Amino acid sequence: MPMPKDKYSAVWVSHSSIGDFLVCPRAYFLKNVYRDPTTNHKISLVSPPLALGQTVHEVLESLSVIPVDKRFDDPLTTKFDAAWKKVSGDLGGFPDKATELAYKKKGQDMITRVVKNPGPLKNLAIKINQDLPYYWLSEEDNIILCGKIDWLEFIKDSDSVHIIDFKTGKYEESPDSLQLPIYLLLATNTQNRPVAKVSYWYLERNDAPKEQALPNMDKSKDQVLEIAKQMSLARKLNRFKCPHNGCRNCKPYEAILEGKAKFVGVGGFGQDLYILFDSSNKSGTLPTSQIL
Repeated sequence: MPMPKDKYSAVWVSHSSIGDFLVCPRAYFLKNVYRDPTTNHKISLVSPPLALGQTVHEVLESLSVIPVDKRFDDPLTTKFDAAWKKVSGDLGGFPDKATELAYKKKGQDMITRVVKNPGPLKNLAIKINQDLPYYWLSEEDNIILCGKIDWLEFIKDSDSVHIIDFKTGKYEESPDSLQLPIYLLLATNTQNRPVAKVSYWYLERNDAPKEQALPNMDKSKDQVLEIAKQMSLARKLNRFKCPHNGCRNCKPYEAILEGKAKFVGVGGFGQDLYILFDSSNKSGTLPTSQIL
């Protein structure tokens, strides 16, 4: 007999947590389950690439709630500079000012590219009426799928939506990635319009989103649910073993538990933020080899 719906006892899964689990169950545990016994907060490592992505996403995603005719009235570069203050210095994991300035310049260039080529961002957008969109992937298994979609463009002619994911990294997403299948499931189950298109926008080099093949809905659900069930079982058994007895995904988080990291503040979701000590000088910087 199915359990009664209770979102507080449910296992919540997302694209990022599923990705963590697939590469290393121990990393998944440390990033998504473990809480510091003193603060009762989750723990998180900050790094320059994450700081860059966070800031660019914040600026662009904020446009969706502004009327189309006023969306670009205030300079986006000014908004970017204001948002960057939240990740400046240790809060962004920057080892020195020169590194921070280089990453900031990358972000400014991405924002400038969008201002010059707004494309779908100058069109109507759909905003899902949830701070963190979610739905019951399986009531029987007590699993909820959640996640924030960067942009939902409204396609008036077909009364449908176009999923757009902003990319701030160098590399293209793998064809096997579950990101778009997960976003397809979320968009389909948290708002009323069908999904007509899905795209990645590689902001470092492309002036427009790059359309991808629309995932199959049934296959997407089967794939995501199968992994989510494995995650649920791991939590029930408290079994989170690294397949390599220590890898690049879990070792940086193990270092936090071992006291080899510097606490730099509390993040927007209430998580304790850390940077790793550079073993050569014990300064609170994140070695390049351990940037996530």
